[in-house]
Amino acid sequence: MFKVILWDVDGTLLDFDRSEKYALRKCFAKFNLNDCTDAMISRYAEINKSYWKRLETGEITKEQVLLDRFTEFFQKEQICFEDVKGFNAEYQMRLGDQVFFNDNSKCLLERLKGSVKQYAVTNGTYVAQKRKLEKSGLDVIFDDVFISDQIGFEKPDIRFFDHVWKQIGPHEKKDVLIVGDSLTSDMQGGNNAQIRCCWYNPKDKENNTNVKIDYLIHDLNEIEFL
Repeated sequence: MFKVILWDVDGTLLDFDRSEKYALRKCFAKFNLNDCTDAMISRYAEINKSYWKRLETGEITKEQVLLDRFTEFFQKEQICFEDVKGFNAEYQMRLGDQVFFNDNSKCLLERLKGSVKQYAVTNGTYVAQKRKLEKSGLDVIFDDVFISDQIGFEKPDIRFFDHVWKQIGPHEKKDVLIVGDSLTSDMQGGNNAQIRCCWYNPKDKENNTNVKIDYLIHDLNEIEFL
């Protein structure tokens, strides 16, 4: 067993898709917009992912991600709505209203607590992540939480991980494992930090990148057998 596990949050420990759907519909209701259909949510999700990937490569800023994704979404859906900042602020709050665990992840982390150091490493916003972690009870299980908003750098930037090492102290690279669902954020970040990488891939997606994967799992509980 590894001595340190760095856990991604959205899409790994928590089902982000369900939270996203809930939050968007709450925001549409809040701002008296029309119904937000499943098809609209799917189209928004693709737009959102494209912006986060551009952030990971340093093309755009975090603020551009948070606002421009909604601007593009409203334009493509032909929705006349200008309060993008207000919509995003509400969206961040609503993302933390409800939490949905993947693979009963909370019980897994509780079983591992004490035998391995566990840290959250997330690119989510501070507002949304703080609410999610408190609501889920994961905040009291983790030994510490690292949110890109507070650090000033996003995964996979090595400076994100440099900050983590400064806070938790030095560890042998072979003793540290990062677990996440994103090849371009979590796994690339692990490659940059030269630590072991475990790709959580429940939907059997193909790895069409040059990112090195040490372990592939379809259920988070497989971690206990690595």
